[in-house]
Amino acid sequence: MLWNYNADNKCVTPLRKVRKDEGATMVQTCAELLRDYQTKPVFHGEKLTFTGITGVDVYNIAAPIFHEGEWFIPARVEPRETEYSQVMFFREQGKEWALAEDIPPLNLQDPFWTRIGGEIILGGVEVFPHPTIPQALGWRTKFYRGKSLTQLQHFASGPDGMKDIRLAELPNGSIAVFTRPQGEVGGRGTIGYMEISSLGQLTAGSIAQAVLLEQFIPEEWGGANEIHVLKDGKLGVLGHIARFDTEGNRHYYAMAFIFDPESREAGPMEIIATRDDFPPGESKRPNLKDVVFTGGLVRQLDGTAWLYAGLSDAEAGRILIPDPFCPVGGMGSKEI
Repeated sequence: MLWNYNADNKCVTPLRKVRKDEGATMVQTCAELLRDYQTKPVFHGEKLTFTGITGVDVYNIAAPIFHEGEWFIPARVEPRETEYSQVMFFREQGKEWALAEDIPPLNLQDPFWTRIGGEIILGGVEVFPHPTIPQALGWRTKFYRGKSLTQLQHFASGPDGMKDIRLAELPNGSIAVFTRPQGEVGGRGTIGYMEISSLGQLTAGSIAQAVLLEQFIPEEWGGANEIHVLKDGKLGVLGHIARFDTEGNRHYYAMAFIFDPESREAGPMEIIATRDDFPPGESKRPNLKDVVFTGGLVRQLDGTAWLYAGLSDAEAGRILIPDPFCPVGGMGSKEI
């Protein structure tokens, strides 16, 4: 969906009509979405600097979280040669982000966060030796909750083999749950949806019952990375879509779509950023150069938004883009 911006950089009208089947779930490919993306503006881009730690990569960040009068970024931290990582917290310090040594690290990858029932809900991916495949890793999503970043307690885990489980508190008090099964159900990775009435119902068994949205072709995959509850009650889903090329290189793109929790219908996806939109930098491996790990979106009052992301599994950055949820959600910052 392409939107027109006036001289004050505020979104006003669509440049073209969206597809006729916008209100229904549809299968879309990376190639189609990239073709539509060609004219999207990026107003500013920069890599983020993290201090207080050396000899490791800091990447796959979440959006900044405002807590007790300060801004923090949760980030994946690990040596380049391993997949065993920790989520550490970095405090805003001028133009840099300094390690917050007062916040305990978590043995997780790829952090995310939201707020439900007045608590911080923070999650990430736990990796462990695969129980049946030698030299392989298994993984699961773990969830923590608490009033403070210094007092987070584990309270739930997703099914083994599932990443990218995301939550959002709906206006009626129920909890939206987006899932990403892989394998016999889900193929290379697709998005599912369900609702629960309380965090106590967030279990591996309940998560596995989510209904699939069927948005990807079998050769590609995607997932939700952050959920925004919009002013009209719909959900702005920030996520990723990915594919392999013929040489086995991975290509990850940041994408977004609107989901209606009442009708359980997803609108069309749109790519909102590619790796080329960020400054160049290092990569964990050559086949990960074209990877944007969608972290989070900080919406601005002027119709723009800062997109925070991991870059090539080695660094982190942010870009200022048109707010992908502005036409539906109205202009305004994310609730923090």
